[in-house]
Amino acid sequence: MHFEMNENQKMIAQMIRDFGAKEITPFRKQWDDDQEFPIQLFKKMGGLGLMGVFVPEQYGGSGFGYFEYVTAILELAKLDGAIGLSMAAHNSLCTGHILQFGTEEQKQKYLPKLATAEFIGAWGLTEPNTGSDAGNMRTVAKQEGDYWVINGAKNFITHGKSGDVAVVIVRTGEVGDSHGMTAFIIERGTPGFSSGKKEDKLGMRASETAELIFTDCKVHKSQMLGKVGEGFIQAMKVLDGGRISIAALSLGIAEGALEAAIQYSKERQQFNKPISSFQGISFKLADMATKLEAAKLLTFQAADLKNRGKSVNLESAMAKLYASEISVELANEAVQIFGGYGYIKDYPVEKFYRDAKLCTIGEGTSEIQKLVISRAILK
Repeated sequence: MHFEMNENQKMIAQMIRDFGAKEITPFRKQWDDDQEFPIQLFKKMGGLGLMGVFVPEQYGGSGFGYFEYVTAILELAKLDGAIGLSMAAHNSLCTGHILQFGTEEQKQKYLPKLATAEFIGAWGLTEPNTGSDAGNMRTVAKQEGDYWVINGAKNFITHGKSGDVAVVIVRTGEVGDSHGMTAFIIERGTPGFSSGKKEDKLGMRASETAELIFTDCKVHKSQMLGKVGEGFIQAMKVLDGGRISIAALSLGIAEGALEAAIQYSKERQQFNKPISSFQGISFKLADMATKLEAAKLLTFQAADLKNRGKSVNLESAMAKLYASEISVELANEAVQIFGGYGYIKDYPVEKFYRDAKLCTIGEGTSEIQKLVISRAILK
């Protein structure tokens, strides 16, 4: 298999580097320190086509595939993991769910606004007591005529406060029934729909994470995605693609950490020579580069299968598992290579170190990926 960058990927990568040098790099420490979600940045990214990567041109999107998408997330994450995370969540979760399972009317109503970032998207599955165990969710919808009345709460939701529209999976049947959950599109401003606590996080601090709260929230049946009982099945299919997003995010953080470590190792002098000349450092860099390349191959293999409409359940789980774990490892090694300076916020690697850990947790923990992989290979 050959995964050389196509012309679209080269264009996207250069565009993000140019854009990021002006719009991201000068502000990332401030956003991180203040835990500020820079909405206006995402509006600008919408103008560049980065907020509707998969959305067909007929709905105002870029109409690209997974190779371009992985490249875009990777390049953003090299600059700031939090920006890459928010872009990925908007594209693959909220927008992606509507694109895959919405009616033509729903697509026409929401995709043009999401693709341009006129609307920022959120996606709600996780609850305070149900992370991996989504089947036991407690947010419930009950039908009353043409409306569904929703009560409950979702937490750890990207864009939970600032999102203009959310796709939310709620329980409409029995606890534990995989066909007992349904997805709804809910707009900000709907009575009974509000935001709760914004989380104060270790990393990814410029990507907003907050609660969604539903108190007798009435949603018209026209806002349902698919049929009653299809929500969980839809969510699992959305997450298959979403895992490629997190793998790409992991790659960007890992590559950013490696590039910083290589540059520093050439500049830092000890015993009258650059530390890159010492085998203890050069072998670290060799291991880091090899693991990054392996993670890239797994990720682009999954992206290739997704582009061709093949099942990626196994491959996306493998890519997400390996890329996220080596991202943490490479960020850790980069801090070690920087030594004391790696622990200081004036240097970039401490942020890569903090941001990387989320990749092993979000959109299915590493343990859940191993569960998915083991089930697939033991069939």
